[in-house]
Amino acid sequence: MSELNIDITDIPGLLVLHLPLHGDNRGWFKENWQREKMIALGLPDFRPVQNNMSHNTRAGVTRGMHAEPWDKLISVATGRILGAWVDLRDGDSLGTVVTIEMGPETAVFVPRGVANGYQALEDGTTYTYLVNDHWSAEAKKSYTFVNLADPVLGINWPISLNDAELSEADRNHPPLSEVTPIRQPRTVVLGSNGQLGQALRPLLPDAEFTTRATLDLSDQASLDGFDWDNVSTIINAAAYTAVDAAEDAANRVQVWATNVSGVAHLTHIAAARRATLVHISSDYVFDGTKPRHTEDERVSPLSVYGITKAAADEIVASYPHHYLLRTSWVVGEGSNFVDTMASLARRGINPHVVSDQYGRLTFARDLAAAIVYVLETDVPFGTYNLSNEGPAQSWFDIATEIFTLLGARGTVIPTSTAEWGKDKNLAPRPTYSTLDLSRIEAAGFTPQDATVRLREYLGLTA
Repeated sequence: MSELNIDITDIPGLLVLHLPLHGDNRGWFKENWQREKMIALGLPDFRPVQNNMSHNTRAGVTRGMHAEPWDKLISVATGRILGAWVDLRDGDSLGTVVTIEMGPETAVFVPRGVANGYQALEDGTTYTYLVNDHWSAEAKKSYTFVNLADPVLGINWPISLNDAELSEADRNHPPLSEVTPIRQPRTVVLGSNGQLGQALRPLLPDAEFTTRATLDLSDQASLDGFDWDNVSTIINAAAYTAVDAAEDAANRVQVWATNVSGVAHLTHIAAARRATLVHISSDYVFDGTKPRHTEDERVSPLSVYGITKAAADEIVASYPHHYLLRTSWVVGEGSNFVDTMASLARRGINPHVVSDQYGRLTFARDLAAAIVYVLETDVPFGTYNLSNEGPAQSWFDIATEIFTLLGARGTVIPTSTAEWGKDKNLAPRPTYSTLDLSRIEAAGFTPQDATVRLREYLGLTA
């Protein structure tokens, strides 16, 4: 008895599964779809929702070539077939053809955008397939067809198509030269003008980066009106992040609309399209009483901003196919603490800086790299803390380090949170914001040390 294993093919994403048949004098048994085992071997978790079967009365029945708007896992219950597939997706593999003779011991995973066809080689062949969306007349409008007799494809059908049983429609599909290529799966990034969005741009050159003008997270009509067709990954780098302004009653409707209602609707959109959702969370979901926070710590936000981020975390976590990256003290292109302190240092100004809040900087380039890493390496879905490595520091410690590295004439003066916030309408901050990085590092991603990144950010040699 063979072991379950999976082979790749010349068509990206088209996978051949070799299925163990457990046989005896009564016949055989097989696990045609076994999610846990197959995903562990590299099959996408494509979440099938419908099972279809096609019985073919005699050898020579030929069907195809159809590319439907879903993924499918095809196999044979009885008999044998020649399966044939052609890639209709825009890109280097457009027009690539794969053929396989298969019986009950074989299954093939067919990604969306790859046309599928087959010819029954025995009388009474029964063909079966799982799909991850429901058939509908509306969905059929999105089918793409290619003629299975097109000589450009070069499919060597064992039984001549002149003698085969075909539907009139299948005989008259267009040749490959007349087919409009199917758009590749899309990645959409919300909040592209922020520090993280800008850091993601060079790492995801083919992604679609949106601004609030093109896709407003706080506006349901904007979300619903966006073209979500064939979106496979949504990265939400957008949020209302003005922590102190969020405390103002006049702003709370907007804060909630962006950080909670918008995230809820975005999660619904991701689920409807079976897209992976990446969402950025914050250390502000904690009250900061523990010196280090793990992903499993229960949230206890202190501020309006923290409450909205915690609420969004619960919403995103309800959708299985998510990555929730919780981060702290982000530094990237745009206004940030490091730039402010560096400017003061260079001008010889002596700033008062809070010395009783502790955490670690997160450079946007490392946060962006972590997002790409989890997406490209199929890290298990869930919540991951992400900051730079190194010891916990106070804001005062970091400011002092900046002044020292720049050889500043000025001096950083320590102050307490209470003193700093006196007579200011500031949101309460966690005392301790240090995030435990064990989970992301166990997944194979280790962020750079914060001091190394700080020197680089300041334009200093390592």
